[in-house]
Amino acid sequence: MGKPTGFIEFDKKTLKKIEPNERIKNYKEFESDYDEPIAKEQGARCMDCGIPFCHGDTGCPVENLIPEFNDFVYRGKWKEALENLHSTNNFPEFTGRLCPAPCESACTLGIIASPVSIKAIERTIIDRGWKEGWIKPRIAEHKSGKKVAVIGSGPAGLATAQQLARAGHSVTVYEKNEKIGGLLRYGIPDFKMEKYHIDRRQEQMEAEGVVFKTNTNVGKDITAQDLMKGYDAIILAMGSEVPRDLPVEGRPLTGVHFAMDFLARNNRLVDGIDVPDKIMATGKDVIVIGGGDTGSDCVGTSNRHGAKSIKQLEIFPAPPKERDKTTPWPLYPKMYRTSSSHEEGVDRKWAVNTIAFIGNEKGEVTKLKGSEVEFKDGRPVPVPGTEFEWPADLVLLAMGFVHPVKEGIISQFQEMGLQIDPRGNVDAKFGNADGSFATGVSKVFACGDVRRGQSLIVWAISEGRKCATQVHKFLTAEVEA
Repeated sequence: MGKPTGFIEFDKKTLKKIEPNERIKNYKEFESDYDEPIAKEQGARCMDCGIPFCHGDTGCPVENLIPEFNDFVYRGKWKEALENLHSTNNFPEFTGRLCPAPCESACTLGIIASPVSIKAIERTIIDRGWKEGWIKPRIAEHKSGKKVAVIGSGPAGLATAQQLARAGHSVTVYEKNEKIGGLLRYGIPDFKMEKYHIDRRQEQMEAEGVVFKTNTNVGKDITAQDLMKGYDAIILAMGSEVPRDLPVEGRPLTGVHFAMDFLARNNRLVDGIDVPDKIMATGKDVIVIGGGDTGSDCVGTSNRHGAKSIKQLEIFPAPPKERDKTTPWPLYPKMYRTSSSHEEGVDRKWAVNTIAFIGNEKGEVTKLKGSEVEFKDGRPVPVPGTEFEWPADLVLLAMGFVHPVKEGIISQFQEMGLQIDPRGNVDAKFGNADGSFATGVSKVFACGDVRRGQSLIVWAISEGRKCATQVHKFLTAEVEA
């Protein structure tokens, strides 16, 4: 694959970025794809490594055929590269921007040098496909007469809906918000992925026969009983939306918010929607609690608001700068990572714990009280004498999500026999054996974060595709019977 000596001849090149002081002036994407000569050069670095650990569960949950599309790019066969990419991934423009690229951590070349630029090549392929007009609707030649409801329009819901529509089934996607996309639209800032990427996929899917019903809160506007009467199969793909809270003194103070409340409001503002209850970081001392991607998104958004200062806190100690023995190749390593939002300005604090929020007489948060911690037997223990107070006008809780929202459609299906697993997710088994995404309710399936818990976009798309395969088997078995 690629050029046999390419990994020796060429160094890894990253995508070009607009400088931080310029890009924070707006919410546009700031990375640019490879031009053709650089793309070919980067594709040439892919080794003929025998066993490509970059795909499969270790490297790529969606199972992209990475050495193959790298080889096509190296040889200038862009249409073939696009067809190859689409054979495993419905939405490479999403993953090419948002995936943390475990494939690159599993790249064989990464053992001795910088890994192949897989994510950037993927993005370059799909963007060229759109630019050249190669991406067209794939309309099923024959209709099955079967009706499927998909609840949720995030990456899992969209993937399973598109696959089933292409298999000839009539698919309706229900979304509670005013536009489709789930957290792709309302959680991911535009500077990471502009929303026209979702809009043009919606146009493609509508041409393929998918019906989108937005502003529809399933469980309220339409009940589980309605769905059971009206559809031959129902797929739950609502994600994991209940955020992890921080029950400390001062939590009810004004100015302490969940990260998604902050990010969703801002995305609506960027979309030109009037938001009466804005949450703005302008001129404020901002503290983001949580060191993951959502916290990073809060940092980038706060910088674009013009925050006075930004601190990002993490209760765990700083991870190592290089891969260590706890996460050996080809596993995704626990390493110190600097996101594009971190490049734009933030004071990162590690091994600190929040004790309380302090407010003024108006009930507004003004300070965060905390201390340093050390871990003993896997638990954080305060270090005596390290207490501190930092100014805080806006506190954003970005500590992840614990499980899907139970009220509404899930609780209604629970009355019919749907089970919840010990982690609070919908109990539906993964894969071909022991359930195949089926729940305890006949003809009801579940995929993505609603089933597996908070996870990566590649896992959501992978589960959506695999779930669609099992639902198709279920529906066609009914026809044959």
